[in-house]
Amino acid sequence: MDPEYLALGIMLAVLLTETKKKKKKKRLWTRSWVARRGELGMSVLLTELEETDRKGFREFLRMSVEDFQLLLGKVEPLIKKTDTKMRRAISARQRLSLTLRFLATGESFRSLSFQYRIGRSTVGLIVMETCQALYNVLKEDHMKTPTTESEWREIASGFEDKWQFPHCLGAIDGKHIYIQPPANSGSSFYNYKGRFSIVLMAVVDANYKFIYASVGTQGRMSDASLFGHSDLRSAMDRDLLHFPRPEPLPNTDLIMPYMFVGDEAFPLRSDLIKPYPHRNLDHGQRIFNYRLCRARRTVENAFGILANRLRVFLTNISIEPDKVTCITLAALALHNFLREKSEAYVPPVFVDREDENHRVIAGTWRRGGDLDSVALSRARNATTTAKDQRDLLKAYFQSSEGSVDWQEDMI
Repeated sequence: MDPEYLALGIMLAVLLTETKKKKKKKRLWTRSWVARRGELGMSVLLTELEETDRKGFREFLRMSVEDFQLLLGKVEPLIKKTDTKMRRAISARQRLSLTLRFLATGESFRSLSFQYRIGRSTVGLIVMETCQALYNVLKEDHMKTPTTESEWREIASGFEDKWQFPHCLGAIDGKHIYIQPPANSGSSFYNYKGRFSIVLMAVVDANYKFIYASVGTQGRMSDASLFGHSDLRSAMDRDLLHFPRPEPLPNTDLIMPYMFVGDEAFPLRSDLIKPYPHRNLDHGQRIFNYRLCRARRTVENAFGILANRLRVFLTNISIEPDKVTCITLAALALHNFLREKSEAYVPPVFVDREDENHRVIAGTWRRGGDLDSVALSRARNATTTAKDQRDLLKAYFQSSEGSVDWQEDMI
Protein backbone atom coordinates (compact mmCIF):
# COMPACT_ATOMS: atom_id res chain seq x y z
CA MET A 1 0.00 0.00 0.00
CA ASP A 2 1.17 3.48 -0.81
CA PRO A 3 2.68 5.02 2.38
CA GLU A 4 0.80 8.26 1.65
CA TYR A 5 -2.59 6.50 1.64
CA LEU A 6 -1.63 4.55 4.77
CA ALA A 7 -0.82 7.75 6.67
CA LEU A 8 -4.09 9.33 5.58
CA GLY A 9 -6.05 6.29 6.79
CA ILE A 10 -4.36 6.39 10.20
CA MET A 11 -5.13 10.11 10.52
CA LEU A 12 -8.83 9.57 9.77
CA ALA A 13 -9.02 6.73 12.29
CA VAL A 14 -7.51 8.92 15.01
CA LEU A 15 -9.95 11.74 14.27
CA LEU A 16 -12.95 9.41 14.44
CA THR A 17 -11.75 7.97 17.75
CA GLU A 18 -11.31 11.43 19.27
CA THR A 19 -14.80 12.46 18.11
CA LYS A 20 -16.38 9.46 19.83
CA LYS A 21 -14.51 10.25 23.03
CA LYS A 22 -15.90 13.76 23.19
CA LYS A 23 -18.46 14.03 25.92
CA LYS A 24 -21.99 14.97 25.01
CA LYS A 25 -22.99 18.46 26.00
CA LYS A 26 -24.61 18.35 29.41
CA ARG A 27 -28.37 18.94 29.23
CA LEU A 28 -29.71 21.45 31.70
CA TRP A 29 -32.76 20.28 33.66
CA THR A 30 -34.02 23.83 34.18
CA ARG A 31 -33.29 27.24 32.82
CA SER A 32 -31.67 29.67 35.22
CA TRP A 33 -34.71 31.94 35.61
CA VAL A 34 -36.93 28.92 36.35
CA ALA A 35 -34.49 27.74 39.03
CA ARG A 36 -35.07 31.00 40.95
CA ARG A 37 -38.80 30.32 41.33
CA GLY A 38 -38.55 30.04 45.11
CA GLU A 39 -36.86 33.45 45.39
CA LEU A 40 -38.73 35.54 42.82
CA GLY A 41 -41.74 33.54 41.59
CA MET A 42 -45.38 34.52 41.94
CA SER A 43 -45.67 32.40 45.07
CA VAL A 44 -43.52 34.99 46.86
CA LEU A 45 -45.99 37.73 45.92
CA LEU A 46 -48.91 35.56 47.00
CA THR A 47 -47.38 35.08 50.45
CA GLU A 48 -46.76 38.81 50.74
CA LEU A 49 -50.36 39.59 49.79
CA GLU A 50 -51.63 37.05 52.30
CA GLU A 51 -49.63 38.67 55.09
CA THR A 52 -49.98 42.36 54.24
CA ASP A 53 -52.84 42.98 51.79
CA ARG A 54 -55.77 40.59 51.98
CA LYS A 55 -57.90 42.74 49.70
CA GLY A 56 -55.15 42.48 47.10
CA PHE A 57 -55.06 38.70 47.62
CA ARG A 58 -58.80 38.54 46.91
CA GLU A 59 -58.42 40.61 43.76
CA PHE A 60 -55.51 38.43 42.64
CA LEU A 61 -57.27 35.06 42.95
CA ARG A 62 -60.96 36.10 43.15
CA MET A 63 -61.29 34.65 46.65
CA SER A 64 -60.34 35.38 50.23
CA VAL A 65 -57.35 33.90 52.03
CA GLU A 66 -59.71 31.75 54.11
CA ASP A 67 -61.50 30.39 51.04
CA PHE A 68 -58.17 29.66 49.38
CA GLN A 69 -56.93 27.72 52.40
CA LEU A 70 -60.19 25.77 52.60
CA LEU A 71 -59.99 24.92 48.91
CA LEU A 72 -56.32 23.98 49.20
CA GLY A 73 -57.15 21.55 52.00
CA LYS A 74 -59.71 19.84 49.78
CA VAL A 75 -57.61 19.58 46.63
CA GLU A 76 -54.07 19.12 47.99
CA PRO A 77 -54.23 15.30 48.33
CA LEU A 78 -54.99 15.07 44.60
CA ILE A 79 -52.38 17.49 43.26
CA LYS A 80 -49.45 17.16 45.67
CA LYS A 81 -46.26 15.82 44.06
CA THR A 82 -43.21 14.16 45.63
CA ASP A 83 -39.70 15.67 45.61
CA THR A 84 -37.02 13.72 43.76
CA LYS A 85 -33.24 13.64 44.08
CA MET A 86 -33.01 15.80 40.97
CA ARG A 87 -35.43 18.56 41.90
CA ARG A 88 -38.05 19.82 44.32
CA ALA A 89 -41.67 19.35 43.29
CA ILE A 90 -43.89 22.35 42.61
CA SER A 91 -46.04 22.66 45.74
CA ALA A 92 -49.81 22.11 45.80
CA ARG A 93 -50.20 25.74 46.91
CA GLN A 94 -48.38 26.98 43.79
CA ARG A 95 -50.33 24.61 41.55
CA LEU A 96 -53.67 25.80 42.92
CA SER A 97 -52.78 29.50 42.80
CA LEU A 98 -51.52 29.15 39.21
CA THR A 99 -54.77 27.47 38.13
CA LEU A 100 -56.95 30.02 39.92
CA ARG A 101 -54.97 32.84 38.31
CA PHE A 102 -55.56 31.27 34.90
CA LEU A 103 -59.30 31.04 35.56
CA ALA A 104 -59.46 34.57 36.98
CA THR A 105 -57.62 36.25 34.09
CA GLY A 106 -57.58 33.96 31.06
CA GLU A 107 -53.88 34.71 30.56
CA SER A 108 -51.99 32.44 28.19
CA PHE A 109 -49.88 29.56 29.46
CA ARG A 110 -46.84 31.38 28.09
CA SER A 111 -47.60 34.50 30.15
CA LEU A 112 -48.21 32.45 33.29
CA SER A 113 -44.98 30.57 32.63
CA PHE A 114 -42.93 33.74 33.05
CA GLN A 115 -44.97 35.00 36.02
CA TYR A 116 -44.67 31.77 37.99
CA ARG A 117 -41.20 30.81 36.67
CA ILE A 118 -42.51 27.45 35.52
CA GLY A 119 -41.99 25.91 32.06
CA ARG A 120 -44.83 26.51 29.61
CA SER A 121 -45.64 22.84 29.05
CA THR A 122 -45.64 22.27 32.81
CA VAL A 123 -48.08 25.16 33.26
CA GLY A 124 -50.48 23.43 30.86
CA LEU A 125 -50.21 20.14 32.72
CA ILE A 126 -50.73 21.82 36.10
CA VAL A 127 -53.84 23.70 34.95
CA MET A 128 -55.49 20.59 33.53
CA GLU A 129 -54.62 18.34 36.48
CA THR A 130 -55.78 20.92 39.00
CA CYS A 131 -59.03 21.68 37.15
CA GLN A 132 -59.86 17.99 37.10
CA ALA A 133 -59.05 17.74 40.80
CA LEU A 134 -61.19 20.81 41.60
CA TYR A 135 -64.17 19.32 39.84
CA ASN A 136 -63.68 15.94 41.50
CA VAL A 137 -63.58 17.34 45.04
CA LEU A 138 -66.35 19.94 44.61
CA LYS A 139 -68.96 18.31 42.39
CA GLU A 140 -70.59 16.14 45.04
CA ASP A 141 -71.24 18.93 47.56
CA HIS A 142 -71.41 21.98 45.32
CA MET A 143 -72.63 20.94 41.88
CA LYS A 144 -74.98 18.04 42.20
CA THR A 145 -78.19 17.87 40.21
CA PRO A 146 -81.07 17.19 42.64
CA THR A 147 -82.43 13.66 42.53
CA THR A 148 -85.13 13.69 45.23
CA GLU A 149 -88.47 15.44 45.56
CA SER A 150 -87.33 17.23 48.72
CA GLU A 151 -84.26 18.67 46.97
CA TRP A 152 -86.37 19.92 44.07
CA ARG A 153 -88.95 21.41 46.44
CA GLU A 154 -86.22 23.40 48.15
CA ILE A 155 -85.25 24.92 44.79
CA ALA A 156 -88.90 25.63 43.94
CA SER A 157 -89.33 27.34 47.29
CA GLY A 158 -86.42 29.64 46.46
CA PHE A 159 -88.01 30.73 43.17
CA GLU A 160 -91.37 31.29 44.82
CA ASP A 161 -89.94 33.32 47.70
CA LYS A 162 -87.43 35.41 45.74
CA TRP A 163 -88.99 35.69 42.28
CA GLN A 164 -92.70 34.96 42.89
CA PHE A 165 -92.78 32.13 40.35
CA PRO A 166 -94.30 28.95 41.84
CA HIS A 167 -93.38 25.37 40.87
CA CYS A 168 -90.13 26.51 39.21
CA LEU A 169 -87.26 24.02 39.45
CA GLY A 170 -84.63 26.12 37.67
CA ALA A 171 -83.89 28.50 34.81
CA ILE A 172 -82.24 27.03 31.69
CA ASP A 173 -80.14 28.66 28.97
CA GLY A 174 -77.20 28.07 26.64
CA LYS A 175 -74.03 30.14 26.14
CA HIS A 176 -71.00 30.08 23.85
CA ILE A 177 -67.46 29.54 25.16
CA TYR A 178 -64.99 30.76 22.53
CA ILE A 179 -62.06 28.60 21.49
CA GLN A 180 -59.34 28.46 18.89
CA PRO A 181 -60.54 26.27 16.00
CA PRO A 182 -59.24 22.70 16.36
CA ALA A 183 -57.14 21.33 13.51
CA ASN A 184 -59.13 19.75 10.69
CA SER A 185 -62.45 20.55 12.38
CA GLY A 186 -63.93 22.37 9.40
CA SER A 187 -67.06 24.31 10.33
CA SER A 188 -68.12 22.03 13.18
CA PHE A 189 -67.37 24.60 15.88
CA TYR A 190 -68.24 27.63 13.73
CA ASN A 191 -71.21 29.53 15.20
CA TYR A 192 -73.70 32.06 13.90
CA LYS A 193 -71.52 34.99 15.06
CA GLY A 194 -68.64 33.86 12.86
CA ARG A 195 -66.50 32.56 15.73
CA PHE A 196 -65.48 29.12 16.94
CA SER A 197 -66.99 27.87 20.17
CA ILE A 198 -68.31 25.06 22.27
CA VAL A 199 -71.66 25.44 23.99
CA LEU A 200 -72.51 25.35 27.67
CA MET A 201 -76.13 24.54 28.54
CA ALA A 202 -76.96 24.97 32.20
CA VAL A 203 -79.78 25.09 34.73
CA VAL A 204 -79.51 27.59 37.58
CA ASP A 205 -81.38 27.87 40.90
CA ALA A 206 -82.85 31.01 42.46
CA ASN A 207 -79.49 31.92 44.02
CA TYR A 208 -77.42 31.90 40.79
CA LYS A 209 -75.95 28.45 41.44
CA PHE A 210 -75.55 25.88 38.67
CA ILE A 211 -77.48 22.67 39.33
CA TYR A 212 -76.93 21.06 35.93
CA ALA A 213 -74.44 21.62 33.10
CA SER A 214 -73.71 20.07 29.73
CA VAL A 215 -70.51 21.31 28.08
CA GLY A 216 -68.70 20.57 24.84
CA THR A 217 -71.36 20.60 22.14
CA GLN A 218 -70.11 22.15 18.91
CA GLY A 219 -70.89 25.84 18.52
CA ARG A 220 -73.14 25.55 15.49
CA MET A 221 -75.94 23.99 17.59
CA SER A 222 -78.99 26.05 18.57
CA ASP A 223 -80.62 26.06 22.02
CA ALA A 224 -83.46 23.86 20.79
CA SER A 225 -81.10 21.33 19.20
CA LEU A 226 -78.83 21.45 22.23
CA PHE A 227 -81.68 20.61 24.59
CA GLY A 228 -83.11 18.01 22.21
CA HIS A 229 -79.86 16.01 22.20
CA SER A 230 -79.00 16.46 25.89
CA ASP A 231 -78.99 13.88 28.65
CA LEU A 232 -81.18 16.32 30.60
CA ARG A 233 -84.03 15.94 28.13
CA SER A 234 -83.56 12.17 28.10
CA ALA A 235 -83.77 12.09 31.89
CA MET A 236 -86.87 14.33 31.87
CA ASP A 237 -88.59 12.17 29.24
CA ARG A 238 -87.92 9.04 31.29
CA ASP A 239 -88.84 10.68 34.61
CA LEU A 240 -85.42 9.91 36.08
CA LEU A 241 -85.00 13.24 37.91
CA HIS A 242 -87.83 12.54 40.36
CA PHE A 243 -89.59 15.89 40.02
CA PRO A 244 -92.37 16.43 42.58
CA ARG A 245 -95.80 15.31 41.38
CA PRO A 246 -98.19 18.03 40.12
CA GLU A 247 -99.75 19.99 42.98
CA PRO A 248 -102.14 22.93 43.44
CA LEU A 249 -100.73 26.41 42.90
CA PRO A 250 -100.48 28.45 46.13
CA ASN A 251 -103.90 29.40 47.56
CA THR A 252 -105.82 27.64 44.75
CA ASP A 253 -107.04 24.24 43.66
CA LEU A 254 -105.40 24.58 40.21
CA ILE A 255 -103.16 21.52 39.71
CA MET A 256 -99.85 22.46 38.08
CA PRO A 257 -96.72 20.40 37.27
CA TYR A 258 -93.27 21.51 38.42
CA MET A 259 -91.13 22.90 35.59
CA PHE A 260 -88.02 24.64 34.31
CA VAL A 261 -88.28 28.11 32.75
CA GLY A 262 -86.48 29.01 29.51
CA ASP A 263 -86.49 31.51 26.68
CA GLU A 264 -88.17 31.34 23.26
CA ALA A 265 -85.57 28.96 21.83
CA PHE A 266 -86.57 26.05 24.04
CA PRO A 267 -89.52 23.73 23.40
CA LEU A 268 -92.75 24.32 25.28
CA ARG A 269 -93.40 21.26 27.43
CA SER A 270 -95.33 20.50 30.59
CA ASP A 271 -91.98 20.41 32.43
CA LEU A 272 -90.36 23.34 30.55
CA ILE A 273 -92.25 26.60 30.12
CA LYS A 274 -91.28 29.55 27.93
CA PRO A 275 -92.72 33.01 27.11
CA TYR A 276 -95.49 33.72 24.67
CA PRO A 277 -94.11 34.79 21.27
CA HIS A 278 -93.37 38.54 21.31
CA ARG A 279 -95.96 39.64 18.78
CA ASN A 280 -99.55 40.84 19.23
CA LEU A 281 -99.50 40.04 22.94
CA ASP A 282 -102.64 40.62 24.97
CA HIS A 283 -102.57 42.01 28.50
CA GLY A 284 -102.44 38.66 30.24
CA GLN A 285 -99.65 37.39 28.02
CA ARG A 286 -97.53 40.45 28.78
CA ILE A 287 -98.06 39.85 32.50
CA PHE A 288 -97.04 36.22 32.12
CA ASN A 289 -93.92 37.08 30.14
CA TYR A 290 -92.87 39.63 32.75
CA ARG A 291 -93.28 37.15 35.59
CA LEU A 292 -91.39 34.44 33.73
CA CYS A 293 -88.62 36.90 32.81
CA ARG A 294 -88.04 37.70 36.50
CA ALA A 295 -87.41 34.02 37.22
CA ARG A 296 -85.41 33.37 34.05
CA ARG A 297 -83.09 36.31 34.75
CA THR A 298 -81.30 34.16 37.34
CA VAL A 299 -79.55 32.10 34.66
CA GLU A 300 -78.55 35.21 32.73
CA ASN A 301 -77.00 36.68 35.88
CA ALA A 302 -75.28 33.40 36.76
CA PHE A 303 -73.53 33.39 33.37
CA GLY A 304 -72.62 37.06 33.85
CA ILE A 305 -71.12 36.44 37.29
CA LEU A 306 -69.17 33.44 36.00
CA ALA A 307 -67.67 35.33 33.05
CA ASN A 308 -66.73 38.44 34.99
CA ARG A 309 -65.30 36.73 38.05
CA LEU A 310 -63.54 34.00 36.07
CA ARG A 311 -62.55 35.99 33.02
CA VAL A 312 -61.05 33.09 31.13
CA PHE A 313 -64.56 32.89 29.62
CA LEU A 314 -64.19 36.34 28.04
CA THR A 315 -61.20 35.15 26.00
CA ASN A 316 -60.56 32.72 23.15
CA ILE A 317 -59.33 29.67 25.06
CA SER A 318 -56.41 28.32 23.03
CA ILE A 319 -56.56 24.63 23.92
CA GLU A 320 -58.42 21.56 22.69
CA PRO A 321 -62.23 21.44 23.13
CA ASP A 322 -62.16 18.46 25.52
CA LYS A 323 -59.77 20.35 27.78
CA VAL A 324 -62.01 23.43 27.64
CA THR A 325 -64.84 21.18 28.81
CA CYS A 326 -62.74 20.12 31.84
CA ILE A 327 -61.87 23.75 32.62
CA THR A 328 -65.53 24.80 32.35
CA LEU A 329 -66.82 22.11 34.70
CA ALA A 330 -64.15 23.03 37.25
CA ALA A 331 -65.09 26.71 36.96
CA LEU A 332 -68.81 25.99 37.47
CA ALA A 333 -68.08 23.94 40.59
CA LEU A 334 -65.74 26.68 41.85
CA HIS A 335 -68.43 29.31 41.18
CA ASN A 336 -70.92 27.37 43.30
CA PHE A 337 -68.34 26.85 46.05
CA LEU A 338 -67.60 30.59 46.24
CA ARG A 339 -71.28 31.49 45.91
CA GLU A 340 -71.95 29.50 49.06
CA LYS A 341 -68.84 30.38 51.05
CA SER A 342 -68.06 33.98 50.15
CA GLU A 343 -70.25 37.08 50.23
CA ALA A 344 -67.46 39.02 48.54
CA TYR A 345 -67.68 36.82 45.44
CA VAL A 346 -71.01 38.41 44.45
CA PRO A 347 -71.49 41.86 46.03
CA PRO A 348 -75.15 43.06 46.02
CA VAL A 349 -74.54 45.61 43.25
CA PHE A 350 -72.90 43.01 41.03
CA VAL A 351 -76.14 41.29 39.97
CA ASP A 352 -79.41 42.67 38.61
CA ARG A 353 -81.65 43.91 41.43
CA GLU A 354 -84.93 45.74 41.85
CA ASP A 355 -85.57 49.11 43.48
CA GLU A 356 -88.45 49.80 45.87
CA ASN A 357 -90.80 49.99 42.88
CA HIS A 358 -89.48 46.69 41.46
CA ARG A 359 -87.83 48.30 38.47
CA VAL A 360 -84.70 46.47 37.41
CA ILE A 361 -81.31 48.03 38.16
CA ALA A 362 -78.68 46.43 35.95
CA GLY A 363 -75.89 44.63 37.79
CA THR A 364 -72.34 45.88 37.35
CA TRP A 365 -71.35 42.58 35.70
CA ARG A 366 -73.09 43.81 32.54
CA ARG A 367 -70.39 46.46 32.08
CA GLY A 368 -67.68 43.82 31.89
CA GLY A 369 -69.21 41.59 29.23
CA ASP A 370 -71.15 38.36 29.15
CA LEU A 371 -70.98 34.97 27.53
CA ASP A 372 -72.83 35.16 24.21
CA SER A 373 -76.20 33.50 23.90
CA VAL A 374 -76.75 30.57 21.61
CA ALA A 375 -78.60 31.39 18.38
CA LEU A 376 -82.36 31.21 18.51
CA SER A 377 -84.03 28.44 16.56
CA ARG A 378 -87.56 28.50 17.81
CA ALA A 379 -88.88 25.12 18.88
CA ARG A 380 -92.31 24.26 17.55
CA ASN A 381 -94.98 21.56 17.92
CA ALA A 382 -95.79 22.26 21.56
CA THR A 383 -98.38 19.91 23.01
CA THR A 384 -101.90 21.09 23.75
CA THR A 385 -101.32 20.18 27.39
CA ALA A 386 -98.29 22.45 27.63
CA LYS A 387 -100.17 25.34 25.98
CA ASP A 388 -103.11 24.89 28.36
CA GLN A 389 -100.70 24.82 31.29
CA ARG A 390 -99.17 28.13 30.21
CA ASP A 391 -102.63 29.64 29.85
CA LEU A 392 -103.53 28.48 33.37
CA LEU A 393 -100.42 30.17 34.73
CA LYS A 394 -101.29 33.30 32.79
CA ALA A 395 -104.72 33.37 34.44
CA TYR A 396 -103.19 32.62 37.84
CA PHE A 397 -100.78 35.58 37.58
CA GLN A 398 -103.76 37.87 36.97
CA SER A 399 -105.82 36.49 39.87
CA SER A 400 -105.90 37.80 43.41
CA GLU A 401 -104.09 34.64 44.56
CA GLY A 402 -101.21 34.85 42.10
CA SER A 403 -100.71 38.51 41.15
CA VAL A 404 -98.11 40.86 42.63
CA ASP A 405 -98.83 44.50 43.36
CA TRP A 406 -96.33 45.98 40.94
CA GLN A 407 -96.81 43.87 37.81
CA GLU A 408 -99.21 46.28 36.06
CA ASP A 409 -96.54 49.00 36.17
CA MET A 410 -93.97 46.71 34.50
CA ILE A 411 -95.78 46.06 31.23
